[in-house]
Amino acid sequence: MPPDEPHGIEVHLDRLLAERGMTLTELAERVGVTVVNLSVLKNGRAKAIRFSTLSRLCQVLGCQPGDLLGHRP
Repeated sequence: MPPDEPHGIEVHLDRLLAERGMTLTELAERVGVTVVNLSVLKNGRAKAIRFSTLSRLCQVLGCQPGDLLGHRP
């Protein structure tokens, strides 16, 4: 896939935050990442995510990776 083409991965962070009544700032503090980095992920602009960050997001949000990420054709 050329670098300028979309990757097809959807991030459902908005939905999970709303369901849990949590702000992006609160999540960033609890996960130990910056709000800017979470915003990049939330808005679909991230090119990668560390497994350690994904694991911590799932731990804090009480979810599985598949709840957080999806793929659109």
